[in-house]
Amino acid sequence: MSTDSAIRVVNDTEEGRAFLQERLALFTAVLAAVSFAFWVLLVAMQLPMRPGGLPTMQSLAGTMHVLQVVVLVAIRASLSRSRGTTTLYVFDAIAIVLSSVAFGAMAVLGHDAPRPAALRAYPQAINMMPAITATILIFLGRAILVPSTAKRTAALAGAMTVILSIASAIVFKRHLPPPVASTWPMGGVYSAMWCVTAGILGVVASAVLYKLQARARIADELGQYRLEEKIGEGGMGVVYRASHALLRRPTAVKLLPRDRAGEHTIARFEKEVQLTSRLTHPNTIAIYDFGRTPDGVFYYAMEYVDGLDLEDLVRRDGPMPASRVVHVLTQVCGALDEAHAVGLIHRDIKPANILLCERARAADVVKVVDFGLVKEIEGANADARVSALNTIVGTPLYLSPEAILTPGDLDARSDLYAVGCVAYFLLTGAPPFGGTTALEVFAKHMHGEPEPPSRRCSVPAALEALILECLAKDRERRPDSARTLRKRLDACGLDPWTDDDARGWWSERGTALRESRATVSPSNETLAVDLSQRV
Repeated sequence: MSTDSAIRVVNDTEEGRAFLQERLALFTAVLAAVSFAFWVLLVAMQLPMRPGGLPTMQSLAGTMHVLQVVVLVAIRASLSRSRGTTTLYVFDAIAIVLSSVAFGAMAVLGHDAPRPAALRAYPQAINMMPAITATILIFLGRAILVPSTAKRTAALAGAMTVILSIASAIVFKRHLPPPVASTWPMGGVYSAMWCVTAGILGVVASAVLYKLQARARIADELGQYRLEEKIGEGGMGVVYRASHALLRRPTAVKLLPRDRAGEHTIARFEKEVQLTSRLTHPNTIAIYDFGRTPDGVFYYAMEYVDGLDLEDLVRRDGPMPASRVVHVLTQVCGALDEAHAVGLIHRDIKPANILLCERARAADVVKVVDFGLVKEIEGANADARVSALNTIVGTPLYLSPEAILTPGDLDARSDLYAVGCVAYFLLTGAPPFGGTTALEVFAKHMHGEPEPPSRRCSVPAALEALILECLAKDRERRPDSARTLRKRLDACGLDPWTDDDARGWWSERGTALRESRATVSPSNETLAVDLSQRV
């Protein structure tokens, strides 16, 4: 299940950082307690061998255990206050590296410390196995307790492997009888095999637990919606296919993480939901629910459409016949007519925001999506802080001249210009104006004349004239409303695109295209330019 992006959304939030800090504090506290317990055991074991009293710090093992406890207690104390994610990662690495170095040093340098007579008969090399075992147990404990990506766990496993392999090779060379000591490189290999095995287990454990923890928090925060798979991503957020926990209804959930946007963007995102939820046209995406998670991730649940966006469809299947273009645009105009009637303009009509699907046994059903740039045109209700009147918002290839020159003074005819651009693209396979930069495209929208689509493909004269009328620089020369445009599309006199035509296409091409959907072209990216910040 492809939920890596969803997991990052949740784990990269303030709550995710706090959860990491809480688990790291628990891990260091447990590790310090265990290390202290082993030091006490070491003291107890040495008491019978030292009739004169308690063992001194001459014991290297005792010294290393005490050092571990001191460092870990210091880290645990530091974690009582809020720390940044980078600092937490450093503390995480210190705990594992310190354990590897400490136990490796015990095995390598243990011969330099005074040893009770009862232990001198044992070869020093046997110290290596407890060192490896102890470090591996600590590493696996960390994989269970501390939320971590597989990549970060693998890096720590690599550090542990290098340190213990070097220590093991040194022990073999220095503390085994001469004939065996000549095989000292095998000591490193022996240690590396154990560490790599533990590393693989730790990486798998981290990956599984990291995802499970994130999914648990997502389930808790999004309540009745369970995320399943990412289906889209853009500057305004990430969209996932989801399901309702009780109704089992396919749903699309859009998330806007707090750390990816400021309060202004979040306010606009909330406005999108509130405005779009007022629309009930069958060709407009339906909004089911919205809210914020406890850590500030704003989300809303909407109708899930298992279809094709027009950008992807034309790029992969080629231009549409004129009758089908009229069929599609008629539905788009229906959705826009309702929005315009309640005082809303979309501002980002483009092929990628128009989905084509099969719905209720009907084929070629249009759904207009992504009202994230919607703007109220009723002066009494408009919120200047949310509408961002000084900002060019939209997709360069489909922006009207007035959206570029005077973005604060738009009306419904700006959407109709974009509909003309979409119609041009559907017929010819290319937008009316292209360019290598946004500024070049802007200039053509403002001053260039589009090449008549009939020079690129066969198109009825009446439809071509209507499209060029929608693309007029002066909005007064465009159709005055979406309803008017819809009526004039019907009046073009084309043979209708029938239900049989639509069903035939979906049977022959649509289903296969839907099942092998491609990534949307970068040309679809929405642009936001703050004019108040221009130099």
